[in-house]
Amino acid sequence: MSDAMAKRILVVEDNDLNRKLFCDVLKANGFEVEPVADGEIAVNTARAFAPDLVIMDIQLPNISGIDLIAAFKQDASLKDAPILAVTAYAGKGDEERIRDAGAEAYLSKPVSISPFMAAVKGLLAG
Repeated sequence: MSDAMAKRILVVEDNDLNRKLFCDVLKANGFEVEPVADGEIAVNTARAFAPDLVIMDIQLPNISGIDLIAAFKQDASLKDAPILAVTAYAGKGDEERIRDAGAEAYLSKPVSISPFMAAVKGLLAG
């Protein structure tokens, strides 16, 4: 797979360990990755990076990941990129709220690598 064909994945995750883990796993699988620790700059970073997929932590400081998903889906240049939401606190109704905001898929933490990669590949193939 040449670099030109590498799918671009934006990782929005404020936890350093999780962000590094996601990025390392994705890079090892041949993806081009752009990490974002601060949700408030996620939309602008995404516009510049033009991701094929967005991995979105729901628990972000300063901004709700759910609001961020909605913002991505309302942005003409970003709305076509599928969003994989990741959250540690999946209470009743959470998945529904996340999907209502526009996320195409959802994983709860701690995230295992195998289902994570299966979700990533499934969304990119879609």
